[in-house]
Amino acid sequence: MALIALAADKGAPGVTTTAVALAALWPRRVLLAEADPAGGDLVYRSVGANGRPLDPGTGILSLAATARRGIAAEQLWDHAQRMAGGLDVIIGLASSDQSGGLTGQWGALGRVFAELADSPHQEAAADVLADLGRLDAHSPAQALLPHAALLLLITRGQPENLAHVRDRAAALHNKLHGQQRGAAQLAKPQLGVVLIAEPQHGAKIAAQVNEMLIASQSGARVVGLIAEDPAGAEQLAGRRRGRLDKSLLVRSARKVVTDVHQTFRADLDPVRPALPQQQGTPPQGYAPPPSYGRPGAGA
Repeated sequence: MALIALAADKGAPGVTTTAVALAALWPRRVLLAEADPAGGDLVYRSVGANGRPLDPGTGILSLAATARRGIAAEQLWDHAQRMAGGLDVIIGLASSDQSGGLTGQWGALGRVFAELADSPHQEAAADVLADLGRLDAHSPAQALLPHAALLLLITRGQPENLAHVRDRAAALHNKLHGQQRGAAQLAKPQLGVVLIAEPQHGAKIAAQVNEMLIASQSGARVVGLIAEDPAGAEQLAGRRRGRLDKSLLVRSARKVVTDVHQTFRADLDPVRPALPQQQGTPPQGYAPPPSYGRPGAGA
């Protein structure tokens, strides 16, 4: 496998929540990277495996500083931290003001993210899920995309959101793959759309969105539905107690992980055995930590 990018076109539709949920359920070793030029959220909403705050100085900014001198994929782990619950994460920028420190480095970060899965050192190899935040036409994080196997655009089911994601998918397809059709649609990254919607309406909305995507010749398709589950999102962020594994959010995210791997099997071909703690369920003992820092932070 390689790099899987997650992004939104507009607003805050839940990219970070979706990225955390998918990473916690990923069937092989995974590293979650907050690569949003506007800043990350996990340093505010989560704590480390030791119960202490995550270190805001160890993450994407320290990684970019190292990358200027050249970096091997295995060195990504020097900039990762383990969240309570067992998920490894590269913490994002504190704010957009720090994005200047990554000028010219986004492409290099995409390259090392993609190379981590193919590391000859088995103990270091992992898939990377990168949260790119809002991916508009001016986002410098677009430089990561040529290195990604798959780009998942996250959107909610309101008509205006669907129109935006259709247009963004078409624009990205043309930019990344050119105006050609047919064989060009096999180029990487492939484009998928993940809908966040109420379960009872999700299938109908998905069918409508697929029609829109086909008509726009975007090369994208709906690959899954994440349940609109505020309570589950609060549990995942550590702001509410409950059986997270029984929540609509986690149940739907588990199906998205399965569907993504089935739909893009050729691109996401498993080349390594799954680790015991990641077999389509949250890591053993996974319990989201209490929120830390500003309330309600994040997507």
